[in-house]
Amino acid sequence: MKTSTKATLVTVAVALVLVAAVAVTAFINRPAAPVAPENTAGALPATRENSHVLDDAGPDAPTLVEFLDFECEACGAFYPVIEQIREIYAGDINYVIRYFPLPGHFNSMNAALAAEAAAQQGQLEAMYKRLFETQTEWGELRESRADLFRSYAEDIGLDMAAYDAAVADPATQQRVEQDLNDGRYLDVTGTPTFFLDGERLELTQLTDLTDALDRATGRAAQ
Repeated sequence: MKTSTKATLVTVAVALVLVAAVAVTAFINRPAAPVAPENTAGALPATRENSHVLDDAGPDAPTLVEFLDFECEACGAFYPVIEQIREIYAGDINYVIRYFPLPGHFNSMNAALAAEAAAQQGQLEAMYKRLFETQTEWGELRESRADLFRSYAEDIGLDMAAYDAAVADPATQQRVEQDLNDGRYLDVTGTPTFFLDGERLELTQLTDLTDALDRATGRAAQ
């Protein structure tokens, strides 16, 4: 697909998201100071061995990493854009998600726990999609929606005893907080924040993301 066609697909959505992302970053509380990361040598990378890979194009392919909050409106607005990008660059890029639940969002940790519990059963993408596709139904509420997220787990066919055990297990929250802590060390303060091959992307123009992906995949020369 030509670059001009790609840009047409995402331009309007990206324009809306850029405005939303600036607003979200401006009012959220900065997360607490990070704890020194474990098991890293030298500079902290944007991914770890246990990072969740939704699209795997192989070790030689460029890797796009998104730090996200399932309750973040900007992330929700960006979700269909990312789905388009994943389709356009299918087979050419790795796409990795990392949790970054923001303290100003009441259910962001509950949502991340639901996603991580689903990941333990090999169903992360199904929960990832359900959380974003229903965000307007539960986002910005000041009461726990853990029961609603549990119903999503039932809908996608998870083993509910294992799901409940995972949500209750402190190790599940620790896994979420590992991503959160790594993000803080990488100076992530808002969501969505993207890294491409370890370099943070600053989305100041509409085609910044697709242009960077074109360069990384060699499509810019085509």
